[in-house]
Amino acid sequence: MIFSSITFIYFFLPLLILTYFIVPKKCKNITLLIFSLIFYFLGEPKYIIILLLSCIINYILGNLIYKKNNPKIYLIIATIYNVGQLLIFKYTDFFITNINSLLNTNFKLLYIIMPIGISFYTFQALSYTIDVYRRDTNATKDFIAFTSFISFFPQLVAGPIELSTNLLPQFLKPRRFDYTNAVIGMRQILWGFFKKLIIADNCAQLANSIFDNYQDCNASLLLLGALFFTFQIYGDFSGYSDIAIGTARLFGVNLMKNFNLPYFSRDIAEFWRRWHISLNKWFIDYVYIPLGGSRGTKAMVIRNILIVFFLSGLWHGANWTFVVWGLYNGIIIALLTLLNLNHKRSAIISEKRFFPPLKEFGQIFITFVLVVIGWIFFRAEDLTQAV
Repeated sequence: MIFSSITFIYFFLPLLILTYFIVPKKCKNITLLIFSLIFYFLGEPKYIIILLLSCIINYILGNLIYKKNNPKIYLIIATIYNVGQLLIFKYTDFFITNINSLLNTNFKLLYIIMPIGISFYTFQALSYTIDVYRRDTNATKDFIAFTSFISFFPQLVAGPIELSTNLLPQFLKPRRFDYTNAVIGMRQILWGFFKKLIIADNCAQLANSIFDNYQDCNASLLLLGALFFTFQIYGDFSGYSDIAIGTARLFGVNLMKNFNLPYFSRDIAEFWRRWHISLNKWFIDYVYIPLGGSRGTKAMVIRNILIVFFLSGLWHGANWTFVVWGLYNGIIIALLTLLNLNHKRSAIISEKRFFPPLKEFGQIFITFVLVVIGWIFFRAEDLTQAV
């Protein structure tokens, strides 16, 4: 099911709100869980078993990690399971295609259909098992609360990716209806629908027509195609996040902010602190810092940056265009790191001013151009089309 569907707007959400506030406090988590599973089932019925297995296995492994004397073994099992199912469902045909190209073999593609949201709920499950191993959070014995945390419908399909230390505790304590919070949530839902339906969907039609016929377009149209996609992807991603965050507020759940005016960034490093914030934080906490983070030599730091952005690109899709897009961003941030500029800009953009000064305006413009170039690789069907 998608947020913009008539089923969700006129039936699913009103029925859930009515049910949620009628049932006793002790039944609120089970209500959210049931409706979350219905939400997923209506969109991807045959793969709901994959979601449920992920909940059951990570719940068991989380408790084993917390209780046993040798938790590393169970963490390895959890990591192999979570990463393994992601590799199987998302990357099998990608690997087969590349093996056939490199070795001149003729292995048949399996055409495995990827379960909706697997990239998001798998990362959430990974964050839980890793946090339990680190003792950043306790393993929960409340299976309903844990399953609600993994399968919470607002952010199940496209994020934001919540860390266990933020979202899980909210399912372990009573939640009350807050009128002010609900009003803010409804406003954010409406703003999200505006971004998705008015901006993204209209830009998508124009961008698709140009990308699909790029060989017949002149330079001006190609530039417009790139610009339309730039606003399409922002409207899609941030619009969905706004709807998810606003919807969660109706049930007393606070999800993290996922976008913060990214197209007003003054360099690419700042852009990534403002774009898909939850994904960026996940890679920092669970990949970049364990690799050594910003410690060590400049060469080691740059290695860590490039690994993170390679994985980030691959996470977005099983195509070399996504890998190139990720490395493109990583290389620019690596250059900023060499110049000691990667953490320079973190203050509010043009604070206490209606318009940015000329220097900042130039920085924003240059960064925007670099971002647009990157989005061309992200949107293209293959590298030939992108070039």
